[in-house]
Amino acid sequence: MCLYISAKLLEKHWTATIHLDELKSLGCTLLHGINVENMHEDRFLKAQRFDRIIFNFPHAGHYLGLRDTHEEAILRNKKLLCDFFNSARCLLSENGEIHVSHRDDYPFNNWNIRGSAKERGLTLKEKVEFHKKDYPGYQNKRGSGTRSNRAFPLGNKSFTFKFSMNKYKDLDDDDEIIRLI
Repeated sequence: MCLYISAKLLEKHWTATIHLDELKSLGCTLLHGINVENMHEDRFLKAQRFDRIIFNFPHAGHYLGLRDTHEEAILRNKKLLCDFFNSARCLLSENGEIHVSHRDDYPFNNWNIRGSAKERGLTLKEKVEFHKKDYPGYQNKRGSGTRSNRAFPLGNKSFTFKFSMNKYKDLDDDDEIIRLI
């Protein structure tokens, strides 16, 4: 999965301009066209180490006739997450974390975010409720299609899963920590 190159990004998400401009004014480095499945091979990124790598509401894309509840769509999204975790872990600093925000209800819970991370040597440190208000200016947008500049439903079971390299005991369902705001 690639982020859209700048012109394509602005075509699909025309409201992004103000946010991109703000990030530039803050001195942020903006990269477009990075493939999350092999970002550790990117010429610029492979020389970097990050304290946080954040992937909000990943999705492998929409295909004609394929719904999120279909097995093929579930498999595509599981592969996206597996590849992302494999790549992101290579870019973490010593105490870095990978944060993935997503819904944890059907059919998204079938993507097995926690299991995929664990299989790649990552430990779930914390699972916190995702509140859009915690991210000023954040607008969740669809990634493709004619409705790409429209929001998608976050539901009432959206969380941020926080993973690190295996230094901590992995949280299981019985002792899961959820920060409620």
